[in-house]
Amino acid sequence: MDPTNRGPEEYGHGNDRSAEDAVRRRQSREPLTPDFGLQTPQQSRTVQLITGDFLLTVNPVDGSEIEPCPPGMQPAAPVRRTAAERAERERATAPPVPPGPPGPRLPLLEREEERERLVRLLAQGRSVRLTGPAGSGRTALLNAVAADCADLAPDGVVRLSGHRRTANELLYGLFEAVHRSPLYRPGREELEALVRGIGAVVVLDDLELGGSALEELLDATPECAFLFGAGPEVAAPTADSNLEEVFLSGLGRAASIELLEHVVERTLTDEEANWAGDLWFESQGLPLRFVQAGALLRQRDQLRTDPEAFDGYEDGDQDDLPFGRPAPVDVPLPSLGEGAAPAALLGSRMTEAARQTLRFAVALGGEVPHQAHLPALVGDTHADAALGELFVCGLLSPAGPRYRLAAGVLAQLEASGYGEEADTFARNAAQHYAWWAGHPSVTPERAVAEADAVLAALTHLVPGGDHAGTASAAVLLARSAAPAFAAGMRWGAWEKALRIGQEAARIAGEVAEEAYFHHELGVLALCAGNLDRARAELEVSIGMRGALADKPGAVAGRRALALVTDRSGLPLPVAGRTPSGEEVPAARHEESLSPSGVPGPPVVGPVFAARPAEEPSTLIAPRAVAPAAKATGASAARIGVLRGARRNLVAVGAGALLAAVLGTVVTLGATSGSEDPEGKNVTTEQSADEDDGESGLVEDEPGDEDSADDVTSGSRAPSTDSSGTASPSDSGTPSPSASEPGTSPSSDDTTSGSPSDRPTSGDPSPSRTPTKSTSPTPTTAEPTDPTTEPTPDPTESTPTTPPSGPESSNSASGPAESATATASATSDGPAPDGTSDTNPTTLA
Repeated sequence: MDPTNRGPEEYGHGNDRSAEDAVRRRQSREPLTPDFGLQTPQQSRTVQLITGDFLLTVNPVDGSEIEPCPPGMQPAAPVRRTAAERAERERATAPPVPPGPPGPRLPLLEREEERERLVRLLAQGRSVRLTGPAGSGRTALLNAVAADCADLAPDGVVRLSGHRRTANELLYGLFEAVHRSPLYRPGREELEALVRGIGAVVVLDDLELGGSALEELLDATPECAFLFGAGPEVAAPTADSNLEEVFLSGLGRAASIELLEHVVERTLTDEEANWAGDLWFESQGLPLRFVQAGALLRQRDQLRTDPEAFDGYEDGDQDDLPFGRPAPVDVPLPSLGEGAAPAALLGSRMTEAARQTLRFAVALGGEVPHQAHLPALVGDTHADAALGELFVCGLLSPAGPRYRLAAGVLAQLEASGYGEEADTFARNAAQHYAWWAGHPSVTPERAVAEADAVLAALTHLVPGGDHAGTASAAVLLARSAAPAFAAGMRWGAWEKALRIGQEAARIAGEVAEEAYFHHELGVLALCAGNLDRARAELEVSIGMRGALADKPGAVAGRRALALVTDRSGLPLPVAGRTPSGEEVPAARHEESLSPSGVPGPPVVGPVFAARPAEEPSTLIAPRAVAPAAKATGASAARIGVLRGARRNLVAVGAGALLAAVLGTVVTLGATSGSEDPEGKNVTTEQSADEDDGESGLVEDEPGDEDSADDVTSGSRAPSTDSSGTASPSDSGTPSPSASEPGTSPSSDDTTSGSPSDRPTSGDPSPSRTPTKSTSPTPTTAEPTDPTTEPTPDPTESTPTTPPSGPESSNSASGPAESATATASATSDGPAPDGTSDTNPTTLA
């Protein structure tokens, strides 16, 4: 069933069809009641459209879904309409012709000078603002000028309505009037590029913009010549604007009386002419007042010429007469007050359907429902004829594709009592529009054409929504109409419906519907490029739907929020809770220092898991030391126990390539015949420890007063001669220093040499011990007892001069040894000849 174009069965003509169907059921033994358990649920109406670089799927159930437009779905470039297509569109968007007998055609009196001036300015490419009071005939003059300028511009004449429209909505309206692009709404930048190339004469009536907003519209369309129609209450343009101003005043006395004669379609009597003269002085010659006064005179003529039409009515039935109470043959002229404000008197002489239509218009703030809705609203199958009755009397004026109450009529009807039951009429209109907008047969274009009346019903219900019933009616209407406005690409009305619906849902306590409106507002803000507002609306919606366990809605909200995060370039939320109340798990990382001792980036949360109790610690052994030092317990101070063995294993595995390279370098240094410079050998003493400095290592620098060994042990080590006898230093602590016979350190080593090369008083620096190179293949064995290590030969004497042989390396002796040391625990036991290995390392 089409809710607008009703079939004959809706007007009482379907009884025969119903009887035939009943007979057919009985003959076929079909049940009169359908099987409700097998009914197919009504499918929701979804529409896909492209806005900018987004693909928007309008889903009335769970909320609209938005995603980047897939590569294969990009729309084609908009195509300009031809002249025939523009004319067809203008006829389709014009107000419908009211049913009933047409009214008289009225001439354009005393407007020739203004008409010629407007056409001349538009032909020069100038934009003009026609300013005049309501009812001064602006619309009639604009129509005449538009007809004269039909061939001035390459894109013809474009008619737009500025009633409750913003500059952005007017730009999109101009784009749609000139270009053909179904289901495509360009982004702001593309829109400006498209309208910049439009060359048309734009006739825009009922302008409500002024100041900077009007300048924005003019700057965006440099190739268009605008003709604005505005009232004196609209803000003036800026001082530096190039907009021409033309003021429109009322008609003269003679022209006013001539217009009244055209409306009445006869010559006025002397009494009527005098009455018209007083009315001219009172109304300042506004043409609308004389059109309405002419309607009063026509009603008076009908009452005077046909008094028998009211015969047969009793006194109690006088209220049901089509023109009110019967009047005598000599009907007096209306008073001057009734002529200046004739709406109440004109309504009293109309049909009941016309009066009901006026009550609906008052409840909707002056918006008149489309004539197709009047039968359902009024309850009369012929109520659509009431629109023509009101239009002929001058109570309506066109506004875009619809009609609304003429200037001043709303205030006159409210003063006469037509707004006493406005709440009831507004609620009835809201219930009707909620059913109609959600019906599958109603296209988005038809819903958009009725947007002003729908929004007026919502606006009336929400401020007075002190009880849940009124607010619930507004929620239902907004829930049904908002998806239709979105699919019809009337996004200004879409946003208004969503905001009013969200407020109504809050008043009514309907959390699920409030979450839906927040989600839609977030999607709309994302399409408009307002990412901050989109994020706030979506987070509120996700939180509400999460509390309601609405999984489909929450998923749609998270997808849209992820797109907002991606477009804004912000990082993903860290551990904690989002503003919507959802928990975000913390990211657990396993990071360690690099083998070179450079610390990694900071990590949020715990880094290392707790080590099991049975996992042994990793022992990092220092270089070989003299037995005297071991006897004093210095070796125990040199052994560092590094907690967190798992971190070292991860670091060693991550730096396997670096270890191989370092092993190769050390091997080359050990076989080159010269000692590497200090600090170039990587030893197990340089492992990262949690208590080390920022770099994770204690570095030995040339010229330091204390060596790395002294930092570990806390005292200077004793010096030992070649025979193994410890020579006391000034502190009384022996220093382990031994050299292989026939070898001597290089002359540029600043940390090695005999005690004679060092000062013996003050703060001497310890000497580094040259070591003996052993076999490159290490032996894996259990850790040896320190008491089993051999004692150096005491017969060896300390050389007085540094030996000339090269010092052997105290680090890994080759790539094989390095690889073995990184993969398993190794330790060097005593050599068969009684000498100790120079690099004992224990890894457990």
